[in-house]
Amino acid sequence: MSWWERRVVPRLVEKALSSGDVRRERTLVCEGLSGRVLEIGFGSGMNLPHLPPSVTAVDAVEPSDLGWEMSAARRGTASRPVSRVGLDGQRVDADSSAYDAVLCTFSLCTIPDAALAAREMARLVRPDGTVHVLEHGLSPDARVARWQRRLDPIEKRVAGGCHLTRDPVALLEQAGLEVVDRTERYLPGPAVARPWVYGYRLLARRPATG
Repeated sequence: MSWWERRVVPRLVEKALSSGDVRRERTLVCEGLSGRVLEIGFGSGMNLPHLPPSVTAVDAVEPSDLGWEMSAARRGTASRPVSRVGLDGQRVDADSSAYDAVLCTFSLCTIPDAALAAREMARLVRPDGTVHVLEHGLSPDARVARWQRRLDPIEKRVAGGCHLTRDPVALLEQAGLEVVDRTERYLPGPAVARPWVYGYRLLARRPATG
C-alpha cells in the first residue's frame, strides 16, 4: 500500500462520502440489520450512527490503519461493541455462517478481487441472513459507461484502487446470493459527475439450506 493510499485516500473517502445524500442512503441500507453484523470496509465508521438498535455487535474488516484511527470517536460513542477482526475482505478469519448480516458500503469498488469478497460475504452470513450493500458502479447509460471505462485507469491510481465499472448486482448473484431488493439511481449533482455517482442500494439474502 503506497503512502498516498495509506495517508490520503482515507481522508478523501471521508470527505467524498459524508454528504447529506450519502448519509440518507446509509440509513436506508442499514435498515433491517440485526444481531451480530460483519462490516466489510469499515473505513472511519461512518455507518455506525445509522445502525438500528437491533444490531448487538459489529465486527469490522478494515485494511487502513488510518481509517481505523479516524473511527475512534465514532466507536467511542457507539452503543454496541465494535471489534476489528481483519484487514482483507477477500479472506476473513471467521467460521462459515458466523454472522446474522453483512454490511458493505463503497468497498466492492476497491477490493482487488471483488468476486472473491462477495463469495466470502456469502460464506460468512448465516442461511437466510442478509447482505446489505451500498455501492457505486457501472451505469446502464451507454454514454456514461463509455466514460467510466475511459476513466477507470485514472480512478484506480488516484482513489486507492477504486473501479468505476463494477456491477455489484452481478457480483452478489454470482456468489450465490439472492438480490431481493434493489434501488439504482444517480446521486444528485451535475451531469459531468455521472461516471462517479451511479449508485446501487442492494439487499441480498443467503438462501436457507434445505
